[in-house]
Amino acid sequence: MKLALRTVASGVFALAFFAVALFWPAGTLRYWQAWVFIAVFLLCVMVPSLYLAAKDPAALQRRLHGGPLAETRLVQKFAMCAVIGSVLVVLVVSGLDRRFGWSSVPTAVVILGNIVVAAGILLAEAVVLQNSFAGASIQVEAEQHVVSTGLYALVRHPMYFGAVVMMLGTPLALGSYWALIVAIVSAPTFAVRIGDEEKMLRTELDGYDDYTRKVRYRLVPYVW
Repeated sequence: MKLALRTVASGVFALAFFAVALFWPAGTLRYWQAWVFIAVFLLCVMVPSLYLAAKDPAALQRRLHGGPLAETRLVQKFAMCAVIGSVLVVLVVSGLDRRFGWSSVPTAVVILGNIVVAAGILLAEAVVLQNSFAGASIQVEAEQHVVSTGLYALVRHPMYFGAVVMMLGTPLALGSYWALIVAIVSAPTFAVRIGDEEKMLRTELDGYDDYTRKVRYRLVPYVW
């Protein structure tokens, strides 16, 4: 019950965060793209999280334990700050775009953006179902083992792939082409996080070296 309440509290925090980052720069609550985006985000995050609260509390605990302060490696602290900062900039630019009318994004593209956002989030949540050790912070636990099936048979970091997909879909869902530029420029931040994470996994997780030889691509099949 306590974990479920923490999950709900995290949803309330996300709602408040999005509200401030979007409606304040927009200067209005009449920003339907933002309302739809927030609803899609919360639905796609909260339903899987409440499922994990009932079926795999330990996995949910790992998902809730995130952010720069949860990281033990200095590079990861900086990487998380950069990711959070990038998300904030994307949201604020989207809100400013709504206020000043910089972009004219068709409704069909906004709907497509929300579909991409939902796909990215649900992909990242599916990773947790396949690997309960996939947490929000970088660490290796005593009983942890390499997972090489399912999405992990395609790329070594499917959760980050889902995060990148969601980040690229967010500006379109919010009706801002300018924020899309910010998202594209910010995407390589994940490469820094992945590079440092793999250094740790190669030394601390048994079998990871063999796994990297079996699955060559880190984030995007046939690309990188």
